[in-house]
Amino acid sequence: MLIPMKQRNYTLIDQVIVSVDVGLRTLFGRPASTGRANPADAINSNNDTSNSEQETSTELSESEKKHSAALMRVNHCGEVCAQALYQGQALTARDAKVRDTMQTASNEENDHLNWCKQRITDLDSHTSYLNPLWYSGSFAIGVLAGALGDKWSLGFLEETEKQVVDHLQTHLKKLPEKDKKSRAIIEQMKIDEAKHASLANESGAADLPKLIKKIMSLGSKTMTKTSYWL
Repeated sequence: MLIPMKQRNYTLIDQVIVSVDVGLRTLFGRPASTGRANPADAINSNNDTSNSEQETSTELSESEKKHSAALMRVNHCGEVCAQALYQGQALTARDAKVRDTMQTASNEENDHLNWCKQRITDLDSHTSYLNPLWYSGSFAIGVLAGALGDKWSLGFLEETEKQVVDHLQTHLKKLPEKDKKSRAIIEQMKIDEAKHASLANESGAADLPKLIKKIMSLGSKTMTKTSYWL
């Protein structure tokens, strides 16, 4: 006879330790993900051309590589911030279902983190040197949002994801036309972010005041401009 295992109830200290571990993995390691394939890997050579012809047609100039890498660095930094927000919100969430919503989104954000980092490496560049700073600030905001109540926390999540979708759409327009791999990654990220926004809405998100939305937008623009260069 099999005896069912008792589900562990995590204390606040347990949750803090888990959050610290996630933060370290996000900033300095390889965070756990859902295991989905990197969309960039699906970009294969055209069957009607030789490999050398394909490489020539898709090769980026040095200026294009730097620009693509900078855009992907911004996207990676955004995912670092998102991960921090989710961890902070999950830490102070009152409802287990809300916490699960945060965790589901967090796992898919880790896919984005890994994809962006790999693309940045492929483009011979680096992730933002300011990621620890952005992570700390976003985590604190997440904790505050969660402490205000689950509906406001979900509202914050929904608005964040909506702004990210708009931001990704802008990047799709800015990418070099030949950079199909970065484009494939951003397209999938955009789909996931829109899904997260819908999930938060369906879970009971409150509509945030316009002033809060404006402040969030200004903060996002500051991060975007800084991480493009650093």
